[in-house]
Amino acid sequence: MTSDFPKRLLRIGTRSSPLALVQTDMVIAELRKHVPDLRTEVVPVTTEADKWEGDLAQLGGKGLYTREIDQMLQRGDIDAAVHCVKDVPGDVPLPKGLIFAAYMERPDVRDVLLFPEGSGYKTLADLPAGAVILSSAVRRKAQVLRARPDLKVVRVRGAVGTRLEKLDGKKKLDGVRPDGMILAVAGLARLGIERPGYVLSMDEMLPPVGAGVLGLECRQDDPSVGALLEKLNDDRTMVEVTAERVMLHGLRGHCNSPIAGYCTTEGDGQLSLRGMVFDREGSKFANVMVWDEHQGDPAVLGARACAELLRQGARDIIQGIPH
Repeated sequence: MTSDFPKRLLRIGTRSSPLALVQTDMVIAELRKHVPDLRTEVVPVTTEADKWEGDLAQLGGKGLYTREIDQMLQRGDIDAAVHCVKDVPGDVPLPKGLIFAAYMERPDVRDVLLFPEGSGYKTLADLPAGAVILSSAVRRKAQVLRARPDLKVVRVRGAVGTRLEKLDGKKKLDGVRPDGMILAVAGLARLGIERPGYVLSMDEMLPPVGAGVLGLECRQDDPSVGALLEKLNDDRTMVEVTAERVMLHGLRGHCNSPIAGYCTTEGDGQLSLRGMVFDREGSKFANVMVWDEHQGDPAVLGARACAELLRQGARDIIQGIPH
């Protein structure tokens, strides 16, 4: 079905942030390994969420980074979309007529704690009581405060470069003087930013569902595009993401729900899935670790993890968070 290419132009929708554009270039480079003369057009979209400086919950939260791009895909204005899977709502179906044709191989999913230029701090433990940590994610805030309730976490949004300028004091931050900031290892690597920091372990900072994964989306009624994108699918990542997203779907969290989940494939092929649900301050949480002993359906593993989190009171934790 990919015989349509390279004769046909492939129009790819993506967010207009520097990181999103770099990630789309990565996708195009991989596609050209299969279709060297592939013709592409990148269609950047500045989403409603990108324009908004405040709390995303005030805009409705879910799907704000993907909704407008998905609508363009449904209308036929673009042929494919590149999404960060962590930004795709997990408790509602994909928009009508759209499918993920591929999940690309997942990179390092860990988070890193960065410090201002010239800072003497090296680890999370080095920070004094009352130190200010910048983060855009309720998941990160909950886990930082779970480990260090004496710290203060301040929300910061925007492109990675802008956030780093705020960390270093090169851009104002409403009178706040930050002592650190948490970002994704993969995002920094994709942008080519090399900066020393404290890489947080999985026990310190469990990642979001779909962390680091690029999902390639297209219309279900466009099999030639689907067949082209499918060439980049990583089977292991697809299985792991399936388990994570089934767990997320069952939890039915809202945009202010700190939920983390990470599935890995062991050397013998067995899957393990860890999931956590927190309140906003990290003082209450549900925690589960399940294994797929029979190497069966990843969706069953995700459902088991969800059931155990709910048994531990995850629903009450989620419903107790204002949204």
